[in-house]
Amino acid sequence: MSKSILVTGGAGYIGSHTVLQLLLGGYKTVVIDNLDNSSEISIKRVKEIAGEYGHNLSFHKVDLRDKPALEEIFQSNKFDAVIHFAGLKAVGESVEKPLMYYDNNLIGTITLLKVMAAHGCKRLFIEEICRDVQNADSEWKIILLRYFNPVGAHPSGNIGEDPRGIPNNLMPFVQQVAVGRRKELTVYGTDYKTKDGTGVRDYIHVVDLADGHIAALQKLSDPSIGCEVYNLGTGKGTSVFEMVAAFEKASGKKIPLVLSGRRPGDAEIVYAATEKAERELKWKVKYGIEEMCRDQWNWAKKNPYGYAGTPESNNCH
Repeated sequence: MSKSILVTGGAGYIGSHTVLQLLLGGYKTVVIDNLDNSSEISIKRVKEIAGEYGHNLSFHKVDLRDKPALEEIFQSNKFDAVIHFAGLKAVGESVEKPLMYYDNNLIGTITLLKVMAAHGCKRLFIEEICRDVQNADSEWKIILLRYFNPVGAHPSGNIGEDPRGIPNNLMPFVQQVAVGRRKELTVYGTDYKTKDGTGVRDYIHVVDLADGHIAALQKLSDPSIGCEVYNLGTGKGTSVFEMVAAFEKASGKKIPLVLSGRRPGDAEIVYAATEKAERELKWKVKYGIEEMCRDQWNWAKKNPYGYAGTPESNNCH
């Protein structure tokens, strides 16, 4: 019998790619998402790409803070594990609106954990709350995945990142400039102590990231697992200017730049130490910057206005 996995936030960028890899791996997958920053069209496309495995996917429009709705889903299914993606993650917005982030991310997670415990599902992928829960009850098997900057898209170009409004991350902004939706890219911070003055990040192909979640899911069968943390990244840093140059090469488009000051909350250099994940999860990235930009551009060309399809129906200002 195939294992049944609940994926919260599964209609989003990382969630949809992970759901696809789950289906292709033979898992029965249930997705819940409130669609605040995602589209149900991604679920439809995941089913199409998955082909014969698509029938193993079901979707529920549910907010994690809605405990009765969550209870109903758990009563109708017997989940082997939960992969938790539902949450807000924009650094700048989190600084401006901390209470909104606490309400969505903290209360949503606590509600999920309560319902999971009540239904005997004690395997899941999220941080400090999970550590405390596992310390208090050793039946919990928890893997915390710390991943870095997901970019790219599925090679088909049918699913990818589609942020609402003004993008908070570099690559969706770059692609919107490339397809003509925006005039220029603002680079925040050019005076960092880095090779070219711009911030350095660890960019990881979203398909590699999705495969990392599958590897972690398989690791949960290890009886020695209590609460483990793994970094998912390439272990290499790439600057903003380097990433823009790689995208220009992949797309053949020039990206006009506006240089600006640093943003609150931004770090200078961040990249992953991946040795533990490579050793214990038997996982390693397959794709480099060229493939990331190639697949990101393929998605952008096919879906210049994301899942909405038209400028009028897309919330772009």
